[in-house]
Amino acid sequence: MQTSISGLDSPASLPTWSQRRTLTAFALILAAWALAMSIWPLTGTVVPWDSKNQFYPTLRYLGSALAHGELPLWNPYHFGGHPSAADPQSLLFTPTMLLFGWLVPEPSMQLFDVVVFAHFLPGALAFVPLFRRRGWHPAGAVVAALVFMLGGSATARLQHTGIIFSYGFFPLAFWLLEEALDRRSYRYGLLFALSAAMMVIGRDQVAFLCGLTLIALAAQRIWAAPRSLAYLQSRLGLLLFMGLIGGTLLAVPIVLTMQFLATSTRPSFGFGVAAMGSLPPESLATIVFGNVFGSLRWTYDYWGPDWHSLSEGTWTDRATNYLFIGTIPALFLLWHGVAGGRLFGREFRFFLVMGIAATLYALGRYTPGFVVIFDHLPGVDLYRRPADATFLINIALAFAAGYLVHRYATEGVPQWKRATLGRLWAALPLLAMGLVVAAAASAMAFAIKGGFVSPALTEIGVSLAVATLAIVAITRMSGASRWREAIALVLVTLTGAELIGRHAASALNAEPAERYTIFTKLPPEQLQGLQILKRELADRHARGEYPRVEILGLQGAWQNASMVLGIEDTIGYNPLRLADYERAIGPGENAEDPNLRSFPTSFRGYNCELASLLGLDYVVLDRPVEKLPRHFPRLTDAEIVYGTGRMWIYRLNTSVPRAYVAHHATPVDSEAVLGEDELPEFNRETEALIDTDSMPRLKASYQAAGTAPDEPKGEARIISYMRNSVALDVESSDNGILVLHDINYPGWEAWVDGERRPILRANLLFRGVEVGPGRHRVEFHFRPMSLENLVAAASDLVKSEEKRIQTAIASPLP
Repeated sequence: MQTSISGLDSPASLPTWSQRRTLTAFALILAAWALAMSIWPLTGTVVPWDSKNQFYPTLRYLGSALAHGELPLWNPYHFGGHPSAADPQSLLFTPTMLLFGWLVPEPSMQLFDVVVFAHFLPGALAFVPLFRRRGWHPAGAVVAALVFMLGGSATARLQHTGIIFSYGFFPLAFWLLEEALDRRSYRYGLLFALSAAMMVIGRDQVAFLCGLTLIALAAQRIWAAPRSLAYLQSRLGLLLFMGLIGGTLLAVPIVLTMQFLATSTRPSFGFGVAAMGSLPPESLATIVFGNVFGSLRWTYDYWGPDWHSLSEGTWTDRATNYLFIGTIPALFLLWHGVAGGRLFGREFRFFLVMGIAATLYALGRYTPGFVVIFDHLPGVDLYRRPADATFLINIALAFAAGYLVHRYATEGVPQWKRATLGRLWAALPLLAMGLVVAAAASAMAFAIKGGFVSPALTEIGVSLAVATLAIVAITRMSGASRWREAIALVLVTLTGAELIGRHAASALNAEPAERYTIFTKLPPEQLQGLQILKRELADRHARGEYPRVEILGLQGAWQNASMVLGIEDTIGYNPLRLADYERAIGPGENAEDPNLRSFPTSFRGYNCELASLLGLDYVVLDRPVEKLPRHFPRLTDAEIVYGTGRMWIYRLNTSVPRAYVAHHATPVDSEAVLGEDELPEFNRETEALIDTDSMPRLKASYQAAGTAPDEPKGEARIISYMRNSVALDVESSDNGILVLHDINYPGWEAWVDGERRPILRANLLFRGVEVGPGRHRVEFHFRPMSLENLVAAASDLVKSEEKRIQTAIASPLP
């Protein structure tokens, strides 16, 4: 007798799990993980793209800050200043990476990959107790763990480091929640809250969907109990306890992120934006035929559904659309699961519903009624890619593969009898065959259109041939229990071998480490140019000058290398940016292609007033300025600091001091001004543009510029510039406003001679504070986790619920 998802282990099946078998299952999972992980260093490759362009430099920045005794709450080296404390991709609130950064401040790319890949282990190992408590066969647990680690999105999207962290903790949280509810244990409840917080702390869509699934699991447990109300009453205290612990752990990062989103380029999305991130239905063919669209080809000639081949348009690509779980698991899914009806068993019903729901969600615009879910389910409109639900699909397929191996090991192959399958005894095999035909037909449609008929037919033919041989062998050797045990071990071995062989260091998740030389050993021409730039910046810092740099056009990891190099870059690579900064400066999320760099009306070129205020004094390019795209502004008066090959450094000589004292204040509506064609004219040595919302905070009165017969004098000198704080010595002959050309953002505090003063929004994007006559020590501190800022952020969040916000998009000139 099998167990239902709402029941305890069946005594009849418990003997299957001896201590030896349990330890063997753990050992096999660990061995498969270690073997798969070793392929990257053995082949000289690393996990590429976002992993190295975004997350690795972020980890290096985190480690450097910790090594200097700081928490990197603010990042001055990214987009002119960036609130790391609020960015889900900063890794700051990920305990495992915080510990890693503290222990190894400057890890190699290979070690970074090992640590990221290790985040699969909590979930993979959790399949052992999950299967054991159900009395399901150990071989099934190992197969499920293999698919979980190495199947579908898990390896196809390994570059998306933050999502991997969320994904990796889901099975562990699932198991702990079941144990807590079944045992009514506060100890397990505490462990569940901790693991669920580790899962959700990434604040990505996978974390969101996994969180909803855990809520659904708790609801299903209550609903399926013989006396639902009594079950709920007996566990209400436990549920509240787990919710309180989890909410306490997550409150601060979530509030900070929501505060950031409200002022970012992605406060929320309209349905049209998210529809482009829907999973094309044809991609489901890759569950059965892995390489039928050329997803694994190192020639990168992918011919499956993407923005090239779909007339309706899409943001998905070969990695997002890849779902293969292995030939044997796919065979069992269709043969034993669909045709044999085993997927519809009561004990598997929750996972079946989870998989169907995840598929419908991932399909997005292709699912009738999805727009209603998008518009009315809270949280869905924060994400632009429903296809992220493919991670949940892979989890459901992992459970399915493991469960079906268990059913085979304990019962043998399915028997197509009317008594067993009822009225569906003939329909289910036809359904399975229909799914195979549909997958092959949809794949061939793209192959014919793209001119890749031969490789597509080869993939389909080989897969069907292997499946046929497997059916024959399994059927002939399924009589005795001992033979099924042996076959189950063979299935584990073949599944692991295929998934490791196909997916470890594949074209979907590997590139030569040499492509990321910025973190290892630069080519001589770039190394020499970088040394000249850093030496010049160090000399200017010693003189109290703090110029900023724009690094544009250099390939790959150069986009965020400024975090590692300690260079204050005005652009970078990040989908989340401050909306006002984006609208004013136009950096875009990609610093790799100069064609994508926009120049809004407020920032028409590098000689404009806003560039000067920003302190932008160096531009680093991959080509001489004469070869830039036509829309690119000319660097007319710039000096060449260094120029050869793929690195050209220009000095603009137009920046103004990072800080000065103004004695005249002109009120402006900063938001309105940023949308105008021209910035207001003002004296950048004696005058400040103060936002109208900040004007009431001024205590003194200030005359218009040029009206005073004797101009007051003032001087500001930066004496300390750190990640989360700036200290200045200021001297003024009269009441004035110290303007610091650093980005204004909630959480910054100003102190004058140890007394807290309100921060003013000055010169459109920057920070200011009022000072009196005389000498003063002024300090700016970034304290986003102060009670004052958290309360203000939570209050703004509640108010913002009254009106729906849509995707923020900068509107530069064409």
